[in-house]
Amino acid sequence: MQARTPAPADDPGPAKVGRAEAARWSGALDLLKLVRSRPGVTRAEAARAMHVGSGTATEISARLRALGLLAEAPAPPTGRGRPTTTLHAHPDGPLAAVVDLRFADWVVAIADLEGTLVDTTTGRHASKRPERVFADIRAAVGELAGRYDDRVQAVSISATGTVRRNAIVQSSVLGWRDLEVEPLLPGVPQALGNDATLAGLAEARLSHPGRSVLFLTIEVGIGGIFVDEGHAVTGATGAGGEFGHAPLGDPLVACPCGALGCWDVAVDGRAVARLRGEAEPEDPRAYLIEALVDPGSRAAVEECAAVLGRGTAGLVNILDPEIVCLGGLAPELRRAAREPFEDAYGNGLMGFRRDDPPRVLPSALGPDAPILGAAEAAWDMILTENGIAAWTERHAE
Repeated sequence: MQARTPAPADDPGPAKVGRAEAARWSGALDLLKLVRSRPGVTRAEAARAMHVGSGTATEISARLRALGLLAEAPAPPTGRGRPTTTLHAHPDGPLAAVVDLRFADWVVAIADLEGTLVDTTTGRHASKRPERVFADIRAAVGELAGRYDDRVQAVSISATGTVRRNAIVQSSVLGWRDLEVEPLLPGVPQALGNDATLAGLAEARLSHPGRSVLFLTIEVGIGGIFVDEGHAVTGATGAGGEFGHAPLGDPLVACPCGALGCWDVAVDGRAVARLRGEAEPEDPRAYLIEALVDPGSRAAVEECAAVLGRGTAGLVNILDPEIVCLGGLAPELRRAAREPFEDAYGNGLMGFRRDDPPRVLPSALGPDAPILGAAEAAWDMILTENGIAAWTERHAE
């Protein structure tokens, strides 16, 4: 066996070099994530938040600036002391392509590090056939990404349906089952998520950072997710959070998912129509919007609001959130029949929770929540050692 030559005294050795390089990447990722959550943070504030010295923060930001990942601008003067700079997305830095696939239409956008949707295009489904829908979306993603050379580093899709790994295993509203979603941009990492899951992720991270949030949204059916300190609890395969298919509705009513008594068909426009003795509406969302202001639908709306409140209480008892956030048409349903909702919610809570129940708040992000959540998922892929290394290799070419 050949003897090893001792390293010089001033040579840190490969192990120490590896640890030092890992630490440098860790600091860089920490700073990028901080700028993503707090665009315009000053370099001095960043140093304090990262618990590093000003020299280290300066060195990290300089490296990221040289790699086209961050930009700096002079901070407004605040009095005596050294001037500092504010940190922002680099104007030529990495981007994400994000998709919101909905019941009747879709949105495609480009998202930068700061969460800004810098380019957007929309389209309606000419057909519900999945190959036609995704052909249109793929063309839109390719066209938008082509405007930015090779800067798009991730694709993320929010889909109205149950998602498991890289497939839409069931979308009752679109009539799809077991649909594998092929890459929209060849060679670019891609994520697929349920629309309610991603909307809840965005609401929790952007509106209630660091809190445990139960998010519920009504569109066609009800969906949601529990987000604990910025992490969506989606289970072993990503299909978790299908609250709409908990047996919280009428056990005699069949759901398109194949189960009986789903909450999904007990709180939306389909439920209002059924309670009124009418046929299932072609557009349950539009039907519910009209029913909320129709005096003839009052009793049905109150029943749906009570079912929403009762189910919400059950999930609060199970998950113990700090905040309940209602998205989609859920805030409007609660507002239209507040007393039935509040009575059912309060009566459904365990006794010890009633003195200080979690606040029930409307969505702060509105209809943009799913696509903003898709952006969060995309940047979760980009802001990794592998993601930044891939950008660095391209930037060095």
